[in-house]
Amino acid sequence: HWLARGSCTDVEHPELGRSFRYATSKWIATGTSWSVGRRAPLLNEDAKTVLLTRERDVPVIDVAARAPIDEGLSARGKPFPLHNIRILDFTWFLASAGGTRFLSAFGAESIKVELKSHPDTRMAAMAPVGGRAARDRATGPLPGVSDPDMGGQFNNKNPGKRGISLNVRHPKGLEIARRLVAMSDVVAEGFSPGVLDSWGLGYAALRAIKPDVIYVQQSGMGAQGTYGRFRTVGPIANSFSGLSEMSGLPEPAMPAGWGYSYLDWMGAYSFALAILTALFHRARTGQGQWVDASQAEVGLFISGTTILDWSANGRIWSRYGNRSPYKPAAPHNVYPCAGDDRWLTIACFTDAEWRALTEVAGHKEWANDALFKDLAGRLAHVVALDELVAGWTASRDAYETMLALQRAGVPAGVCQTAGDRCDRDPQLAALSWLTEVTGTKIGRWPLAEVPTKMSESPAHIGGRLDRGAPCYGEDNEYVYGELLGMSAGEIKALAEEGVI
Repeated sequence: HWLARGSCTDVEHPELGRSFRYATSKWIATGTSWSVGRRAPLLNEDAKTVLLTRERDVPVIDVAARAPIDEGLSARGKPFPLHNIRILDFTWFLASAGGTRFLSAFGAESIKVELKSHPDTRMAAMAPVGGRAARDRATGPLPGVSDPDMGGQFNNKNPGKRGISLNVRHPKGLEIARRLVAMSDVVAEGFSPGVLDSWGLGYAALRAIKPDVIYVQQSGMGAQGTYGRFRTVGPIANSFSGLSEMSGLPEPAMPAGWGYSYLDWMGAYSFALAILTALFHRARTGQGQWVDASQAEVGLFISGTTILDWSANGRIWSRYGNRSPYKPAAPHNVYPCAGDDRWLTIACFTDAEWRALTEVAGHKEWANDALFKDLAGRLAHVVALDELVAGWTASRDAYETMLALQRAGVPAGVCQTAGDRCDRDPQLAALSWLTEVTGTKIGRWPLAEVPTKMSESPAHIGGRLDRGAPCYGEDNEYVYGELLGMSAGEIKALAEEGVI
């Protein structure tokens, strides 16, 4: 399947007289393709080219580029970079909905389409009534509610978007969808391959409506290839890409996987990049395209080192737990600390770092112990070393120990809980990794912000609406009334017919 999609490529290493296999593509597109290029440069290989005069080949985006005029500013008081982009958003679950989430944060108008009989995953991490203020006043756990507009996960996946209800299987609903395609820049979806085709909204049909439309889909395996019709969710794509096998303690322990659906978030970042790439191409050429992306190919990129290792050395990946696989280090593990389920990660790659740890621990004699005085000895006796370090950390506060080690130049970090990250970590707070946004019904809650900081056109996770995720059909009046010009009576009739 991956070979058919061109997910991996054999790259020549002429100085070795061999080719090695690399992960080289995360999606297939009709208008653009991934450029593999040569192998990584040798040391100082291109020194002479630095001084050569280069032809100006910077792509022209828009000869009429200008400063924004009368554009609404974001909640940060700056313009949005995607202010004039509209997305007809058929995404659901995190891998695809998370991608349009990022574009919405940069100002794109994302119109999320849901069908009452098959809505997005709204019923998860249900929020209590009253928003963040109620949480701050609480002295114990607050009960969640069963209202589908109160889903915390849905709120975190879809902030800043507009939301409409639409039955595309109804002839009138399909006609409405086509009208929305005609006024959209991007049609995005995350269904199993073939769903939009079955509705009459495949790429050929979309292009007939709007020749420069960008159609971007993401599934577990991608639509094309041997596994194109496989039904998957994040953990299934995770296993196919090899990531599940990579995590956990060494054999004979079973693979542990990567906890929460890792490739959903990584897939979302990649999906957003795919859309931006297609928008960039259209800005240069005026041409739309179809992009066929997959979560599993994102996993191949993440596990690319193991693919190259097998290709170059014939070495099969084996799990190593908390050890350092490529750069030797000891100690290199997670150690218990005082309190309930509190842990600290410590890594010593050099003898100097090890000696600094022994000084912080008040046990300089460890540095002179014949078993531990150099890295080779510590690696040979790593089990005994772990017991020694764990005995020291077990009665200590994790944060105090981390700071003491860091001041001494020893890499160390607390294994933080959700509470640590959201409420206590000063560095994350300084980075503004959470932004509080108010949803119409769910109230005000902190949501994960886009991690990229841009000085002139920063993201705002509440989007141009400065709002949480939409309630079901919340923007029907805006979309059907303002955008499509329907009267209140026509909108009511559509609801009565089951079209919306």
